[in-house]
Amino acid sequence: MHVRVALFAQLRDLAGAANVTCDVPDVATARDVWRALVAGHPALAPFESSVSCAVNAEYARLHTTVRAGDEVAFLPPVSGG
Repeated sequence: MHVRVALFAQLRDLAGAANVTCDVPDVATARDVWRALVAGHPALAPFESSVSCAVNAEYARLHTTVRAGDEVAFLPPVSGG
C-alpha cells in the first residue's frame, strides 16, 4: 500500500524532499514506513532512536498501525532555549 510521508527540518534536508511516498505491506506500522523511508534514504538511519512521528496530524508511536492513504510525518529531535 502507499502512504504519504512528510519530513521536517534536518530529515527533509537529508532526504532532499519534504514529501515522499512509501510502499509498505498492507499491515504496517509507522516503524515499517520509517524503515521503507530509510531504505531509500540511508542518511536518515541514525535518527531512528530519536525520531518522533505523527499519523494523520496526530502524534503517534512507531508501533501505530497505518492504512493506505495515511500521512505519516517524521520529526527530528528538537532543541532550543
